[in-house]
Amino acid sequence: MKHTKRTWFVLVSIIVMSFIFVPMVYANGTQETEPTTISFAGSGGYPPFNYLTDEGTVVGFDVDVAQEIANRLGKQMEYKTTAWDGIIEGLRAKRYDAILGSMGITEAREKIVDFSIPYYYSGPQLIVRRDSAIKGPEDLKKDSKVGVVTGTTFEADAEKLGVETKLYEDDTQTLMELMNGRLDGVLTDRIVGLNAIGKLNGGEDLMLVGSVLRSEKMGIAFHDGDDTLREQVNTALWAMQADGTMAKISAKWFNGEDISHE
Repeated sequence: MKHTKRTWFVLVSIIVMSFIFVPMVYANGTQETEPTTISFAGSGGYPPFNYLTDEGTVVGFDVDVAQEIANRLGKQMEYKTTAWDGIIEGLRAKRYDAILGSMGITEAREKIVDFSIPYYYSGPQLIVRRDSAIKGPEDLKKDSKVGVVTGTTFEADAEKLGVETKLYEDDTQTLMELMNGRLDGVLTDRIVGLNAIGKLNGGEDLMLVGSVLRSEKMGIAFHDGDDTLREQVNTALWAMQADGTMAKISAKWFNGEDISHE
């Protein structure tokens, strides 16, 4: 009988200690829990994909895609803006979970980050003033001044054209410089160019010339080796494409066009 009482005492002691110890483990952060938020980053200066309103709110196609992904993962979404030329370093420093800011998938980038499946397709386009004698990339000369956003794949495109490249922080700056006559052309995303012509004050004086220089696939960049989150996001993207959600978001921002397919 004494042995039975001793056994019950030990069992009760274990149960009591578990009620004390388990909360302490969680409180001290030694037990991993599923994050309740997911953070994405973009430049905030790339309309209509991600840009700041007059009120300081970031909006755009990328932001809507990020919000839908977060909804499907059951998380709160945070969209952070940062300079494009340091955005990958910010990801590697884990200041955000992923880059969802119209980043082209390239071999060089794939060496340092992991990409999702493509979520939209576009390509670099030359934009000039309507009064320009330049009717396509073939009309550019060595002393032609072409503006591009620093840290983008468009830098390499400009170098291949053999022009004088001018680097800027975002396309608001490049296109303003073009309208003011300080540039002969701008190389940027085709859809960004179309949006600028329709919405920028003075954008009607600009035009797209020639065809896209190449097709570009845009993906979401993750920390190297963060396979779990990347696979969760890929699953969400596949579902969004299959059920028409991606096409709906695209139509909202691009006058009914679906840019989520090649």
